[in-house]
Amino acid sequence: MDNKLDELKEEYMNIPIPKELDDIVNKALLTKKKKNAPKSWIIVIAAAVILFISSINANPSFAQTMEKIPIVGDLIKLLTFVEYKVEEENFHADIKVPEIKNLENKSLQSALNEKYLKENEQLYKSFMDEMDKIKEKNGGNIGVDSDYEVIEENEQILTIRRTVVKTAASAEQTVQYDTVDKKHEVLITLPSLFKNNDYVKVISENIQEQMRNQMKKDQNKIYWVEGTELEIMADEAFKTISKDQNFYINKNGKLVISFNEYDVAPGYMGVVEFEIPTKVMEDQLVSNEYVK
Repeated sequence: MDNKLDELKEEYMNIPIPKELDDIVNKALLTKKKKNAPKSWIIVIAAAVILFISSINANPSFAQTMEKIPIVGDLIKLLTFVEYKVEEENFHADIKVPEIKNLENKSLQSALNEKYLKENEQLYKSFMDEMDKIKEKNGGNIGVDSDYEVIEENEQILTIRRTVVKTAASAEQTVQYDTVDKKHEVLITLPSLFKNNDYVKVISENIQEQMRNQMKKDQNKIYWVEGTELEIMADEAFKTISKDQNFYINKNGKLVISFNEYDVAPGYMGVVEFEIPTKVMEDQLVSNEYVK
């Protein structure tokens, strides 16, 4: 893994800086020395920055390399470790594997990166196997896109969302979240937020209530939950979250529970989320360090 990152770094460092940028900066330095004019200096540097940005946009190789090294915060970095791509007439794959860098807790860093790599390698393998099967039958098309982004970062926490969209006859989206406590260098899990397992029942009951209320207010919203006019099979109704249910903590310090497509609602509803009022579960919380 380190060798790959060294290659990316070398590629980045070897990208030629546009000659025009050198010329403008040199002229700016001379202007500053001769005229000692702060306003002129600012204007020239601004022009240099604009030219530099324009050069990035005009140079695909440069732009792609810049994209490989996005910076998250002052210390922690998140970058694309490897990208699997397939572009054929009936087949499409674009799978980006993220890698987190500069965590002091190297065990946590390694565990996260190994998980990201393993999951995306399996995603790519499954796609290739399915593609071969379809080709043998001379019909059909499939696609898969896997990406990541930082959805929340403050002085204490960093939350990474990873999204996978699979397409065939229709599209199906799944998301996963990882929330890292940057101060204590630990991964925040749902059970770690609570004193015991009572939170499962408390949160589940609140989500059921939210589902029913949303359906009353908006006829376009449908959830598979008991106690509504919609007739559903008992085994299809949402009853409880899992102990390690998908979640994140939003910018307001509120706990958000997430469900993938088809988990608790028809596919057209997409990925659905429920913000849980803190007062509902305050007796179950270990503290208000994360959830406010």
